[in-house]
Amino acid sequence: MPQQEIEEILKFDYASSLHLQARRFDVAINLDKEKEAAALLLNVQAETKFGYTLRPYDGVPWPINELADHKYLTGVFDQLSLGNTKPYVQEIFELCGFDFRGEEYVFDTHDDKGYDWSALLPASAGPRIGLNTGCGDRWTTRLWSTEKWIQLIHKLQAAGYAPVLLGGEAEHPRNLELQAATGAAYLGTFPLPRFINLMNQMAGIVTQVTMGMHISIALRKPTILMNNIFNPHEFDLYGRGQIVGPNKQCVCFYRGTCRLGTSCMEDLPAEKVFQAVAESVPQ
Repeated sequence: MPQQEIEEILKFDYASSLHLQARRFDVAINLDKEKEAAALLLNVQAETKFGYTLRPYDGVPWPINELADHKYLTGVFDQLSLGNTKPYVQEIFELCGFDFRGEEYVFDTHDDKGYDWSALLPASAGPRIGLNTGCGDRWTTRLWSTEKWIQLIHKLQAAGYAPVLLGGEAEHPRNLELQAATGAAYLGTFPLPRFINLMNQMAGIVTQVTMGMHISIALRKPTILMNNIFNPHEFDLYGRGQIVGPNKQCVCFYRGTCRLGTSCMEDLPAEKVFQAVAESVPQ
């Protein structure tokens, strides 16, 4: 959120915990199922509480009321998660006692920082398509191969798009390799505010289920989301972009390693992703 929209920001540490437990609030919300966050909600003084607290007799994070049951149970039982048809934004709204009506993210684009992006081709040279090439180190079953990224970049370039490689330190070696192989723009890694602003220079974003996906949605960019191991109903792209998946059924729901040895992401053709870009970001 833009900092000017927040009255007070506290670090999650011992001093802040003492401070918060000594204050009284009208409403307190904790969406995190970690023990520390749940314990804090248990001890904070508030007229109304939503989300997850700590069960005092055994220290287990637990729904504080029935509104939090749905999101808790889908996080515990795969069959319930597979059957879920609600996007996570709707689940969060309902968990807090609200009806979700398509409200957009409140987000800081950092356009006021004056960052210099003159190293990028001008928008007149073709729509810039950000390629967020990583997926974190927790669920590596989502990784798309370097060969597939190269194929996609070549297709985008041939069609008049301007691919821009995006990522953090973990993606840096791969992005350098992709830049060398294709000539796609790559400006390096940046602190989060500048990275967000770089993404805001794009006409569309291709990404896995990562922080980059959330940033793209928050920036209201057409988002081409590559997904295999998660329930696609979890993601609301707000009518901008498409979710694309492999041409065969994924059997590794929420798994960090593929039980078949080779990730089904190898069955997601570059052509399929390219077509989603062309439909979502017309020239």
